[in-house]
Amino acid sequence: MDFVTELYKDTTDKVEMALRNQSTLTEFTLVSFPVIQELQILLFVVLLLVYMLTITGNTVIISLIWTDNRLQTPMYFFLSNLSFWGILFTTTITPKLLTCLLEEKKTISFAGCITQIYFSFFLGRVESILLAVMPFDRYVAICNPLRYTIIMNSRVCLLLVLGCWGGAFFSVLCPIIVVSTLPYCYREISHFFCDIAPLLQAACIDTHFIEMISFLLSSLVLLTLLVFTIVSYTYIISTILRIPSAQGHQKAFSTCASHITVVSIAYGSNIFMYVRPNQSHSLEFDKVTGVMTIVVTPLLNPFIYSLRNVNVKEVLRESISRIVPSHSKGT
Repeated sequence: MDFVTELYKDTTDKVEMALRNQSTLTEFTLVSFPVIQELQILLFVVLLLVYMLTITGNTVIISLIWTDNRLQTPMYFFLSNLSFWGILFTTTITPKLLTCLLEEKKTISFAGCITQIYFSFFLGRVESILLAVMPFDRYVAICNPLRYTIIMNSRVCLLLVLGCWGGAFFSVLCPIIVVSTLPYCYREISHFFCDIAPLLQAACIDTHFIEMISFLLSSLVLLTLLVFTIVSYTYIISTILRIPSAQGHQKAFSTCASHITVVSIAYGSNIFMYVRPNQSHSLEFDKVTGVMTIVVTPLLNPFIYSLRNVNVKEVLRESISRIVPSHSKGT
């Protein structure tokens, strides 16, 4: 009996101490890239250029799609949403990262940290769902072309996109609420942005159960979306192989190749970062994967689609020729 009383008292003291620490903890310190000052400045310049290129590239794609009638189809409507996602996603994290590279005190407020986690998870989920919806559009276009305009009408496309954003918004709400109510004892976060894994390491309590729930939920969501994508492309490829002409093969495959590339990068990085039972494992590896997910992927998306898409290249070429008219033959 004395043992139980002592254990209860010890546990209560730890919880009270954790709650006191939580009430006084108003900010975290981001331990991003522990390199010398000169390298930090170089990294700042590189990331700033990549960020500006990402914003510019995605903005150009959105502008082309919404101003040219030839690109106002369901496929490009989804692509414009993916570009809009790229702008929001990289803006959620990159500006704070750039600020930390210049400042000696690399801190983020508790509220700012939770907000950053929420929007990074919310936008990450938007990308996963959107990339699973886009093959459905290609499936209808290739496997059922005569009914494509009827099935993929503007109302259906709008509902699918609203479902992506709305579903993602609510699906990550409960996990973030749980994380925001945990007691935290440590100020340092071993990452260049607020993420689940390093934040759980800063908690005062054992977070093994939360890590397992996070692993199961992430695995279930990604596996469901991945299976849906694989099934869609299985039907698409089997239909393409039945097309008699080689030109038809090439045109159909080129339409899907860009999306398959983006899906491979996005799902691969998400699986490496979040689909594992121990979220505290290999945070240094998380930084590398994080750079790939947050900095590189939003940059690559517009270039992958524009460089492989004939219609986008044609509209882009015409837009550039109008802005920068060619010299007359007499000059």
